[in-house]
Amino acid sequence: MPSIKKTNLTLNRKYFLGKVFLITGGTGSFGKAFVKKLLKIKVKKIIILSRDELKQFEMRNFFNDKRLDFIIADIRDYSSIIDAFDGVDYVFHAAALKQVPSSEFFPLEAIKTNTLGTENVIRCCIEKKIKNFVLLSTDKAVYPINAMGLSKALAEKIVIAKSRTLKKSKLKLTITRYGNVIGSRGSVIPYFKNLIKKNKPLTITDKKMTRFFMSLDEALDLILFAFIKGNNGSIYVKKCSTAKIIDIANSMKDIFNSKLPIKFIGLRHGEKLHETLISNNEMTRAKSHDEFYEIPPNTRDLNYESFFFKGKKTSNQQPYTSNNKNLLTIKQIKKVLKKLL
Repeated sequence: MPSIKKTNLTLNRKYFLGKVFLITGGTGSFGKAFVKKLLKIKVKKIIILSRDELKQFEMRNFFNDKRLDFIIADIRDYSSIIDAFDGVDYVFHAAALKQVPSSEFFPLEAIKTNTLGTENVIRCCIEKKIKNFVLLSTDKAVYPINAMGLSKALAEKIVIAKSRTLKKSKLKLTITRYGNVIGSRGSVIPYFKNLIKKNKPLTITDKKMTRFFMSLDEALDLILFAFIKGNNGSIYVKKCSTAKIIDIANSMKDIFNSKLPIKFIGLRHGEKLHETLISNNEMTRAKSHDEFYEIPPNTRDLNYESFFFKGKKTSNQQPYTSNNKNLLTIKQIKKVLKKLL
């Protein structure tokens, strides 16, 4: 499996020593993993901003570190979060409504959190003169077919638009985009594991369904690369392997020595058969690096008249999708899963 070279935090101590970090939605899988890394370094403070008091309580007791500060606030309300940004150096924006079916039934709630909430967080960054902002986005923002993806696509557009208009600002805005992280909360692996424990059939949408296969550590490496090396307004995507969901299911059955059947249930609300991390339009300007893609912002302005006479050459670039040639074998999948289970 290809993987980003580890971002060596010790070689970039100037970005961390004595700094104050704010993580919105910081009680999730990313927040916990990132906090674990940051606490190993002499950071000054880490602020976890979210609206779930139970998860904050559990996280506070788990880490038990005085450098962790927890704030109950809602990114949908600018006035409730602005004071949390006092003295902050860097912001990692992970707060979002992530469940596709829920957002399909309550699309306005997805817009309020994922789109307008992102605008509020950036406003706070500007007001409090934050140095660096990273948005954690999703494959669902590419060719969006559901409310969750549409709201995150607009969030990306807001970040890119701000990167254009804040040229004199010292605030750097970058975006990371990735699919489901293996083993994270809500992902298919703990779901399958739970079904096996309960001796229930493994339910799969479709035997053709594929997903990108990225570990949480690899996602962290991508986010840290965008944070340290990223260019203002750019989107960063990791090059990673992919897998068929049915192969993941069969791998887990082998690992747990299970004979449970697999049941195909069909597509749920707003669900995609394959993940796409870069559209074919974005691929025309994407820069390919060793371990990742960088998608620079479109630099054309609103003077459209010039494009009536001169445009950009078309390209047959294919989108970067999970339905590609990098599919892992069951043997390769099992090797990865055994480290997680």
